[in-house]
Amino acid sequence: MGRPRAYDERVASALLEAAERIVDAEGLDALSVRRVANAVEATTRAVYSLFGSKDGLVVALGARAFHLLETALDTLPTTSDPANDLVEAGVLVFRRFVLDHPALLRIGFQHEGMSPELACQFRDASDQALARLQGRVARLADRGQLGQRSMAEAVCAFSAVCEGLAALELRGRMLPGSAEALWRDTLGALVAGWRIA
Repeated sequence: MGRPRAYDERVASALLEAAERIVDAEGLDALSVRRVANAVEATTRAVYSLFGSKDGLVVALGARAFHLLETALDTLPTTSDPANDLVEAGVLVFRRFVLDHPALLRIGFQHEGMSPELACQFRDASDQALARLQGRVARLADRGQLGQRSMAEAVCAFSAVCEGLAALELRGRMLPGSAEALWRDTLGALVAGWRIA
């Protein structure tokens, strides 16, 4: 019997990208270990070696959603205007993520087609990305720009509005050419309203 073949980060990344494409095109039910392996001309052993199972692959996709957001938030510059910086995080990071990775939105945020137990397995990645958002909201709190609400309430409201805007845009319910302006205007109004209420 030969030694088990080692699979590197490049193979793992290719498998996750293939899995994301399948889910994006056909939904989570269409995902299978064999289809993902075939898509990158690998063996099913590669998928099992790297992710353990189809469920492990789904968990990795959920975690990937939040790793992408965390990285993007970390690289987004900050300025002397924390309110505008938060709005830009919504527009330039979350909106871009939604448009580039709608399947990961459905898996990571909406837990579409999966059990709560499975979704819990990428909670750490979710919490790490949320901490980056909390850091941006904390800059407003430090300047007394959250009104009477707690930081947790502000983060929840901001996230809810972003997810709502994402759902509308993905369903094609925004006027052509107006989506980015609508995101910026809506998030700007939310954040400005915190100062006075």
